[in-house]
Amino acid sequence: MFAIPHNLEEEILRLKKEQNAVILAHYYQDGEIQDIADFVGDSLDLSRNAAATDADTIVFCGVKFMAEVAKILSPSKKVLVPDLKAGCSLEDSCQPAPFAEFKKKHPQALVASYINCSADIKALSDIIVTSSNAKKIIEQIPADREIIFAPDQHLGRYLEKVTGRKMILWNGSCMVHEQFSEKELVKLIANHPNAKVIAHPECPQHLLAYAHHIGSTSALLKFATQHQGDEFIVLTEPHIIHQMQRDNPTGKFYECYFEDRAGCTMCNNCPHMQLNTLEKLYLVLKYGDKSPSGGELQLDEALRVKAEEPLRKMLAMS
Repeated sequence: MFAIPHNLEEEILRLKKEQNAVILAHYYQDGEIQDIADFVGDSLDLSRNAAATDADTIVFCGVKFMAEVAKILSPSKKVLVPDLKAGCSLEDSCQPAPFAEFKKKHPQALVASYINCSADIKALSDIIVTSSNAKKIIEQIPADREIIFAPDQHLGRYLEKVTGRKMILWNGSCMVHEQFSEKELVKLIANHPNAKVIAHPECPQHLLAYAHHIGSTSALLKFATQHQGDEFIVLTEPHIIHQMQRDNPTGKFYECYFEDRAGCTMCNNCPHMQLNTLEKLYLVLKYGDKSPSGGELQLDEALRVKAEEPLRKMLAMS
C-alpha cells in the first residue's frame, strides 16, 4: 500500500508544489533531507520563515516540540510531521505536572524556559528563550527578580556564568550533548592540535571548558563559515557538519563520539532526529494522517494561545 517511488525526490517536490507546502529541516537532520528542504536552520528561525510564507502546509523535519512552535506561530497552516514519535530527551526530562509543582515552591520567580520544551511547559512559562538570545533576555530581567530556568541545566549553568545571574535550575538535559566522551575529546585535541573546539551550550561545563567558541547551532555554523580552511572539533549533533562542510568546503570537521556501557565508542547522533527519513517525508506528503508513521500535528487551541504568549514576549525582547 505504501510503495516508495524510484524517483523519490521528484515526487516529494511534486507533492510539495501540489499542496502548496514548505519543507523545513533542522540542522540535525540527515543531509538528504537538508538538501531537499526549502529552509534549513534552528527551530525558531524555521518556524518564523514558514510563517512568513504563503504556504498552506508546513512539513517539519525535526522533532515534535519544533513542529509545535510552527503551529503556535502559524495556527491557520497545516503542520505535518514525517514521524510523530520523533520526540526529544530534553523535552522528556521536564513534564508538566512535576514542573507545575516545582513552580509552586518558588511563587515569586519568573519562569524562563528554553524553547526546547513542550507546548505545555511553554504555557507554564513567563518567557521563552533560545540559545541565541538567552543571554540578552536574561540580562533584561530585573536583578532582584528570581528566575527559574528550565529545562536544560547545562545551558542554565552556562548562562549563570556569562550573565552573573544565579538562577533556580530545573534538572533536565539533552542526551546528545550530555554524553560526549571527554576521553574521546582529549584524543581528538591531541591528534588535531590546530583544530578549534566549537560547542553548543547544552554541553556540560567540563566539556565547554575545552571550547574555543560556544554558541547556538546557527552561531557555530557562522563561526565555521568565518574561518575558511580551518579544522574544527564539533561538540553538537554531527549532522550540522553537512551544512558546515557546504559553507566551508576546504575546512576539516571532526565529530566527537560517546562511550556506551560496554566502553565502545559510537557516533553521537540524535536517535529522535534520526526517525525522520526521506521516505517518511514522501509518505506524509502523500498520505497525511494515513501514513504509517507521520501525520498532522494537533494542538489544542487554548494551549496554543497560552503557549504563544511567552513566545511573543521573547520576540519583543530579542
